[in-house]
Amino acid sequence: MDSAFLTGGTGFVGASLARLLLKQGLKVKALARKGGDRRNLDGLNVEIVEGGLTDKAAIEKGVSGCRYVFHVAADYRIWIPNPADMYAANVEGTEIVLRAAAKAGAEKIVHCSSVAAVKVPDDKTPVDETSEYASLEVIVGHYKKSKFLADVLARRLAKEEGLPIVTVNPAAPIGAYDIKPTPTGKMVVDFLNGRIPSYIDTGLNIVHVEDVAMGHWQAAQKGRIGERYILGGENLTLKEVLDLLAEVSGLPGPKFKTPYAIAYAFGAVDTALAVLRGTTPMAPLDAIKMAKHYMWFSSEKAKTELGFAPRAAKAALKDAVDWYRANGYAKKALAA
Repeated sequence: MDSAFLTGGTGFVGASLARLLLKQGLKVKALARKGGDRRNLDGLNVEIVEGGLTDKAAIEKGVSGCRYVFHVAADYRIWIPNPADMYAANVEGTEIVLRAAAKAGAEKIVHCSSVAAVKVPDDKTPVDETSEYASLEVIVGHYKKSKFLADVLARRLAKEEGLPIVTVNPAAPIGAYDIKPTPTGKMVVDFLNGRIPSYIDTGLNIVHVEDVAMGHWQAAQKGRIGERYILGGENLTLKEVLDLLAEVSGLPGPKFKTPYAIAYAFGAVDTALAVLRGTTPMAPLDAIKMAKHYMWFSSEKAKTELGFAPRAAKAALKDAVDWYRANGYAKKALAA
């Protein structure tokens, strides 16, 4: 039986990937922090390897004997009080996992990066994998900086040292098992709980989390070593996303558009107060800065080379709404 080692299996994308790998008939091992939340793996025939991303002994144990290694784990927060922790997980941890997997003889290593590592468009034109940031300094926020550094590292290890690494860059995944939830999932939860009174003029790419998981598997089967593949779905304005949420949830969507300058001012004050209070800001300033750009991407390379076939954004949003309601994140829909 082929086996696979998975980091991030207790998280959002990893939960769907773990289920997919089991359906493919693989023996699955998953990294999990001691004392961490493992609900996403409850009931699954998955061997737990206890440890963190910088625990070399745990990583070496996990990758041992595995044909495939999927590095999905990451610290995904737009705002963080101690950025060093994020770089340790997202950059240092990535190198530890990739090198250990190659040393153990993995046939294919799939590194889950992010579209955060791809230079966003200056207008509304979707960009592809060739869109590169000129320098680290122009990238907004520690999350995007850390994912960019890890993305560059993975491709360098493949091209210069011959490690069998393929990189995938998911857009904004939506769907079940987002237990934290992620920043994108929090938008859905906030909508369901009536906490989005207005919207700003921005755009994002919505993709079903199960399609992202399938994209990882397709990359392991067909991906070219040293290449990266954007795993996206539909490019939509934020207003279009909220309108779809209104449609699938039965709730009214916001009608008022907040000018960017007002959103920026609110984010600056909110973030400053959070720093003083030791709390998490409702609207991190980095998130507002990111929203200045339309985060629209093309997945044609993944479709052509991997056979990636994402479903409509509406389906992803409906599945997310149903899961959040079923799991107590928001009130259930009223009976008709």
